Amino acid sequence: MGPALPEGFEYRPGYLEPDKARVLLQTLDQEMEWQQLPITLFGRTMLQPRLIGWCSDHDVHYRYSGTRLSPKPWVAGLDALRTKLCTEYSAAFNSVLVNAYRNGQDSMGWHADDEPELGPSPTIASVSLGQARVMRVRPRAGGPSTGLLLEHGSLLIMSGNSQKDWVHSVPKSRKPLDLRINLTFRCVRPNSSR
Repeated sequence: MGPALPEGFEYRPGYLEPDKARVLLQTLDQEMEWQQLPITLFGRTMLQPRLIGWCSDHDVHYRYSGTRLSPKPWVAGLDALRTKLCTEYSAAFNSVLVNAYRNGQDSMGWHADDEPELGPSPTIASVSLGQARVMRVRPRAGGPSTGLLLEHGSLLIMSGNSQKDWVHSVPKSRKPLDLRINLTFRCVRPNSSR
């Protein structure tokens, strides 16, 4: 059993069958329209240290850290997974932000998914494919962090006050690592960020 997670975080290893997870990883690697976009943090603009992709319903736009994403069609396999997650978690996921970590140098800094268009207590479903990576979680007010190894085919649900009270990151690694693709399904309020 792994470390205890804060309230609002639920981890489900083996959520996707290994073969289905492998096929989805290969499909996304080949068919997603990958971009490396600039991001503005603390007044500095730089390229994000990972690739991103985006799929959403036709009326969904999303903004974070100076980046604006416009609607793009759902890639094969993602719509079926979205439907499954919506049913299981009574959520209205209308978009997915896809991050590709090409190697150990690709990373995600400390942040919360707390953009206004996600609402005050969003539910975010995070599916990991490929290389297992550690996600760290710490209190927003400061304090020690907890590490969670996000394995191939796993699901992490972040809900309740998870984005209000906590921040999370995927740090760089000095180890040689293979491709990891992470899907974060979310419900963006339509027309809220045009």
